[in-house]
Amino acid sequence: MSVPQSVATILRDHVTLEVECLDRLYLNVYVPILQRVPGVLSFFRDHRGQPIASSALMAPISAAFVAAVKAFVEREGVPLIDFKRGQRKDDIAKEHLARFTGSEGILFVGRAQEKTTVFRTEKRHNRTTGRPYAWIVQSTAIVNQFYVYAVDADFGPFFLKFSSYFPYTGRLCVNGHEWAKRQLAQEGIAYEPLDNGVRSCADPARLQAICDGLGPAHIEALLRKWLARLPNPYSDADRAAGYRYELSVLQAEVSLTQVFDRPGTGRVFFEEVIRENLDLGRPDQVGLIFDRKVIRTTPGPFRTRVITAGVVPHLYVDYKSSRIKQYHKEGRALRTETVINDARDFGIGKRLVNLPALREVGATANRRLLDVQRISHDPILGETTFARLTQPREVDGQRASALRFADQRTQTLLSALVIFRLQPAGFAARDLRSHLAPLLGLDPDNFRQGRLSYELRRLRLHGLIERIPRSHRYRVTELGFRTALFFTRAYARLIRPALAQLVDARPTADARLRRPFEQLDLAIDRWTTEAKLAS
Repeated sequence: MSVPQSVATILRDHVTLEVECLDRLYLNVYVPILQRVPGVLSFFRDHRGQPIASSALMAPISAAFVAAVKAFVEREGVPLIDFKRGQRKDDIAKEHLARFTGSEGILFVGRAQEKTTVFRTEKRHNRTTGRPYAWIVQSTAIVNQFYVYAVDADFGPFFLKFSSYFPYTGRLCVNGHEWAKRQLAQEGIAYEPLDNGVRSCADPARLQAICDGLGPAHIEALLRKWLARLPNPYSDADRAAGYRYELSVLQAEVSLTQVFDRPGTGRVFFEEVIRENLDLGRPDQVGLIFDRKVIRTTPGPFRTRVITAGVVPHLYVDYKSSRIKQYHKEGRALRTETVINDARDFGIGKRLVNLPALREVGATANRRLLDVQRISHDPILGETTFARLTQPREVDGQRASALRFADQRTQTLLSALVIFRLQPAGFAARDLRSHLAPLLGLDPDNFRQGRLSYELRRLRLHGLIERIPRSHRYRVTELGFRTALFFTRAYARLIRPALAQLVDARPTADARLRRPFEQLDLAIDRWTTEAKLAS
């Protein structure tokens, strides 16, 4: 069997299905006004008419809520399971789901003790009279959490959990791929499932449209539907007064699944990609992938990690508290997935209404990562293009000097293009000056404008950059990006290290290349000597 080795070829010719979809969404279920002490004081004093706000007022509400949960379990006839320490909740859910035969219903209710934010009473003293009084403060405590694992007709398996202590904050976990599968089934479209995905589909265009259609309104409707069915710690009067649950995004996973025509294809792709892209975690590379400017004070760490789960390697690239992960799924598909753990990493709010913007960030990052991998593994310019770039050129009467491959200025220029490639607004001359001057050992203030104009003209006439119309800014062309990536990587990774081995005669030097070359040299000398003797 012939397995194609080119990343670009594999992605172009050997992908049978490609789907972008929201994957796992982990959402905060909370009452906004009750997240701070003033709101809690107002709840008990103004809304419930209590003269003194105290945590003692929370106990009856908690007891009633716990009793309602237990009554709900008995009424539904589902088990109440106490999770043990270290036990995987998802494994228990899968066991119950395998036995579930309906289209919608409760699987079970789980109970676990976890740390959460609570409010408690603290004794304080009046500064004037010295008399003690109670005051509510925010704190943390380990309390019971109730997990409701259920199946929804539209969303499939999901869970909704609530704290048993005031302010009864909850979490909602849904999966966009499960949503898509349910919609396909309801529309009668045949598909073959993939674990947390779709392997094949009779109507791929409709599948993508379904995935694109999942939005905040659907998730909000799911929450309201099940809140009406499950026990609620807040009364009708509380909810009418504005004390109702809202949603915010704690974690959003945006995935791109590419199913290959045969397992071997994807395995070769992924092994080659990992080998070629272990430097993706560098700040400049991460900035390109996530389209964010990385500066000295940007929180890190910036790193690439390769973690093997069983025999399947996973590639991780971190940015602040978010990351991209990539792995070979079930031996058939490449899964590229951006996991956003804090929407503010990208200047976006956490409320559910911001989910489309987060989806765009994740989808763009996935595509950028694949673009970098495709180009880094297939940087073939061709003899004609290489010759054109490394020789002087004249365009419309303007002459541009050659971009000599091993010239320091050329390598410095091209490294700048790699950084500037994905800046949406392009780059200005001053940006190029600030990058070039330090690498050339010069003070940016002493970097002459004439020399800068010369370099810009050289890049422009060779087709590596183009001026943005009606501005003094430039953007890197596709040829410029490919050229820069190829020249800089080939020089830094291949030429310099190889030459260092060949010329370093020290006993401690790496001789993996030098020794074979010395043997070749001896063999040529021996052959020449023998040829002269024979003649």
